[in-house]
Amino acid sequence: MRVAQRRVVEPISIDPRQTMSRREHISRSETPPARRQWGGGEFNTTHWSVVLLAGQDGSLEAADALEKLCRTYWYPLYVYCRRQGYGPPDGEDLTQQFFSVFLAKSSFAVATPDRGRFRNFLLASFRHFLANEHHRNRTAKRGGKFSIVSWDEIEPEARYQSEPMVGVTPEKLYEQTWAVTLLGKVAKDLQSEYVASGKGRIFDALHVYLTGDKADLTYEEIGATLQMGESAVKMAVSRLRQRYGLMLRHEIAHTVTDPASVEDELRHLVGVLSS
Repeated sequence: MRVAQRRVVEPISIDPRQTMSRREHISRSETPPARRQWGGGEFNTTHWSVVLLAGQDGSLEAADALEKLCRTYWYPLYVYCRRQGYGPPDGEDLTQQFFSVFLAKSSFAVATPDRGRFRNFLLASFRHFLANEHHRNRTAKRGGKFSIVSWDEIEPEARYQSEPMVGVTPEKLYEQTWAVTLLGKVAKDLQSEYVASGKGRIFDALHVYLTGDKADLTYEEIGATLQMGESAVKMAVSRLRQRYGLMLRHEIAHTVTDPASVEDELRHLVGVLSS
């Protein structure tokens, strides 16, 4: 399967790392944990469960679901590779090769329900790939037999240089970049949703309240720019946070096999950002 390179312009101004300053926004929920609605329907089938169920027959539905999941994990795996001692060119080449092989050879067909969380399965697969790399001739470079599979919006090495250089294991850094990348994706999706509904200005004015940073303007001043009353701005902030929390849980639901695991994975994400 050939996967075309995708480069997407990132319009959102939120720095997902800032969410670490107000982790309670992540864990707060406006709805009870039991029987939450996901995107208007009960938790029935996630991307990962589609992969698990359909992996054996190599269905297009499963391949599409896996590709969507991999978008979140390209950079975390690149970071893991770099922290293992590979240089920038090799790190990018290996990550691209891994995803090309992973998608083209339907590696998800070996998945079983007991493997649970997709991030664990993917990292184990990548470790295996790197461990066996010295046994094969690395002739597949960028522009070689593998198509380029990179969904990062910025050059990965430029982003990597902002990561902590000491005191963090490859596994820990993988987890941290997974959490940050996931939060950034949710924030971007939320922005797109607001823009599509004609509320882009509201999102631009209020997204600071997702990060926990101190806003430059008061509710009253923001209301004046949006032609909204102060109470209406407070309500809009509450709705923004509520929607963000719901979308985050929905995104996490794509990577687990049952609804009971969503809250556990959310707690793990908060723990990763807290450490």
